[in-house]
Amino acid sequence: MTATLTVALAQVEGSGDPARNLEKARRFAQCAHERGADLLVFPEMFMGLPSQDHPPVRFVREPKTDFVGELAAIAADFHTAVVAGVWEPSPDIDRVFNTAVFFDADGRLLAKYRKLHLFDALSVRESDTMVPGAAPPPIVSLKGFRVGLALCYDLRFPELFRFLADNEAELVIIPSAWYQGSMKEEHWLTLLRARAIENTFYTAGCNLIGKAFCGRSTVFDPFGVPVASATEDEDCLIAPVSAERVRAVRAKLPSLRHRRKDLF
Repeated sequence: MTATLTVALAQVEGSGDPARNLEKARRFAQCAHERGADLLVFPEMFMGLPSQDHPPVRFVREPKTDFVGELAAIAADFHTAVVAGVWEPSPDIDRVFNTAVFFDADGRLLAKYRKLHLFDALSVRESDTMVPGAAPPPIVSLKGFRVGLALCYDLRFPELFRFLADNEAELVIIPSAWYQGSMKEEHWLTLLRARAIENTFYTAGCNLIGKAFCGRSTVFDPFGVPVASATEDEDCLIAPVSAERVRAVRAKLPSLRHRRKDLF
């Protein structure tokens, strides 16, 4: 039987209040469950949107709720796998890991991924408040579908996605807090599509909205065709993905097999 997944992307406005974000998570989980989703994705930084007065470390130093535990409970309550961006303590007491957690439909933690590439560009310095991860991204088997993880700025580093392709990923989830700005929306959509085309797998970018972020959460198929796309508002975006589509594209466009590994 061909592996298929129904993926829901929760394009939401960020908040600095973890309890409020959990309430939103439950509402979107209800929507995703009712629409038959197997996997519900929330953006990067979903645990709590930092600010100048409230850096990420405060979310782990002064927890007002067990955010990760509550996310696990939501996954179990709605029998839907969940991916979301959270903050984790790091060895540096003043900085944190920017992490994506992946729960199965029973609320069990399948994987976590700590962001490797920190966004120190365009007047933003994530390395002032975050510590980069030190391990490659995981690949999770969900209902027979191989799902990889990346986070936001990772999208600009094709070698990470080629690693996932080499390890047989069929879909890569990219929770993001992609900023607005000149050409930024074009970069977001172009890079999501490029990573899908060059690796012949699905990419699913789930972005924040609000004053700073551009939204436009989108799923591209292995041929670069948009499967589903949001605009600038909150949305529960639903996209079906199929392992057969991955195989079909790779059969007629076998670019991964044509790589010159003898030279590069």
